[in-house]
Amino acid sequence: MDAAARVELRSEMEQFLYREARLLDSGRFYEWLGLFTDDATYWIPLQADQADPQTTSSIVYDDRRLLEVRIRQFQHPRAHARTPAPRTVHQVGNVQVVEAGAHHVRVGSTLVLVEYRRERQRVWGALVEHRLRRTADGLRIAAKRVDLVNSEAELDGIVCLF
Repeated sequence: MDAAARVELRSEMEQFLYREARLLDSGRFYEWLGLFTDDATYWIPLQADQADPQTTSSIVYDDRRLLEVRIRQFQHPRAHARTPAPRTVHQVGNVQVVEAGAHHVRVGSTLVLVEYRRERQRVWGALVEHRLRRTADGLRIAAKRVDLVNSEAELDGIVCLF
């Protein structure tokens, strides 16, 4: 791949990740869910350098169906644990195309997430990896891994989506 194509690909990936962040910050969760493939996974490992979500505990390990349940619960009017809903700002940076094929792209990035809820502000930091797939409907998330920098600390309940 020549330099111009690499720049164009990275720009395309940045725009995709920025759009994903905007959907989350705007509370447009079903549109966000629409970015995922039917066989997608969403993983927040419990430990740094965790290799396999099937054989170890995770903070979150959802497939597409469980993500949909999570969003439905999140928006349910009687979900007292999530009332009031958090306001968030996702700051995506250091976007790098790690691997690119004809129908898939693996992208690494950093995330700083500011969450405000119940007169309390928290800041989350993470290394994120997206495995994106090109479909007839455009880019879709086949897998998303969010490695929180403080994953092994007391997290005091996570009520936002990364």
